[in-house]
Amino acid sequence: MRNECILVVDDSPDIRFTMSEVLKTKGFSVESASDGQEAIEVLDKRFFDIVLTDLSMPRKSGMDVLRFVTQNSPETICIIITGYGSIQGAVEALKMGAYDYLCKPIKPDEVTILIDKALELRDLRRENRNLKKELKDKYGFENIVGTSKAMQNVFSLVEKVADSDSTVLITGESGTGKELIAHAIHYASDRKDGPFIPVNCAAIPEELLESELFGHEKGAFTHAIKTRIGRFELANKGTIFLDEIGEMPPSLQVKLLRVLQERKFERVGGVKTISVDIRVVAATNQDLEEAVKKGRFREDLFYRLNVIPIHVPPLRERRSDIALLAKHFLKRYCQGKRKCVKGITDEALDILSRYDWPGNVRELENIIERMVILANGDTITKDDLPAQIVEKAAGAGGLASLSGSAMEFPEEGLSLSQAVSELEKRLILMALERTGGVKNRAAKLLKMNRTTLIEKMKKLGLMPKSKKAA
Repeated sequence: MRNECILVVDDSPDIRFTMSEVLKTKGFSVESASDGQEAIEVLDKRFFDIVLTDLSMPRKSGMDVLRFVTQNSPETICIIITGYGSIQGAVEALKMGAYDYLCKPIKPDEVTILIDKALELRDLRRENRNLKKELKDKYGFENIVGTSKAMQNVFSLVEKVADSDSTVLITGESGTGKELIAHAIHYASDRKDGPFIPVNCAAIPEELLESELFGHEKGAFTHAIKTRIGRFELANKGTIFLDEIGEMPPSLQVKLLRVLQERKFERVGGVKTISVDIRVVAATNQDLEEAVKKGRFREDLFYRLNVIPIHVPPLRERRSDIALLAKHFLKRYCQGKRKCVKGITDEALDILSRYDWPGNVRELENIIERMVILANGDTITKDDLPAQIVEKAAGAGGLASLSGSAMEFPEEGLSLSQAVSELEKRLILMALERTGGVKNRAAKLLKMNRTTLIEKMKKLGLMPKSKKAA
């Protein structure tokens, strides 16, 4: 027995009976209605996968049924039944959203073939929607982990630029999550239902990159046995992401510049100019301004790409995010590997937070995955951490590791007492964040008494005066 339900609507009892019997033999659940009014009353009470309706009926017509379906049940497929003299009405029904039409006299095989095709198309559309939802769930703006001020600045920029079509240049070290930011921009934009096409300019050989980007015509070069569509064409109505743009050879930089300026290009070996509606997002771990000075990157292309720059900071400059990211990856890999690892000890998190993470977020993710697989118990401890991380974190301690970057003394000078207060405030907030706001544990991390911590919090304005200390 199939799960699909079909409603047959016709004022002819013979057609209703014949259609119903044919469909029931194919395993469908079938109901019938004698006219449009009865059909609308039935449709108002329950869902049908398919409605087969005659056009000309008393009280309410097939067009009335179609109108009700499109407005109240868009998932329902509507197929029109009509006589040869009413073809124009069937064409109007197609314009209103009907899937197709059948002409009387109806052949049973035609009905079942058309229904199977309609259901197959519906399933493909559902699968496409589900895939897009999964991609949005994975890459959506709200799913990027980070509460540090540096990442909040990145989030703010992504939110502001998403709905524009301006070109974005994402910079940052390898492993910081530049492609994740590019995905977030796409899925937060009006182009989210269009394609997101990534191109790693460093991974494709120079002699093939032009064909990959712009496509080629049959016979354009040896082994070009058929016409191929390039990534720019595939990205039409969506976003193209040019990763490692600093690795693009100079010969292609000129052609890319034209595409950015005009949104037009020709395939390799072709003469027809192709226009595309795309948004360009590029990323690099290089200093493109320095590359321009050394003649390795075109200055005009740099300015075309650098319309809206977004810098993703390295993990060592946002250490307050490390514990949050570690727990995020722990949860992900426990589900994926079906391992029951409940958490990470504070000592282990402290070590992870003091390590400099030269591989950034990607390195942290790989380490967490490894520890989930190799953990001896249900909690990750210091003993589960790789030895080199423990050793390097131990040598990194002190204020330098907490600051996340080299301290710079402003030319105009500064107030020492104010700077010390700001540093104290920052360290206390970091300790509270690490311990979930539990002051006893925060005081232990800061190597001070709980009462001293509370007094400092009061002095620095970190605790509401109207509330008692927890």
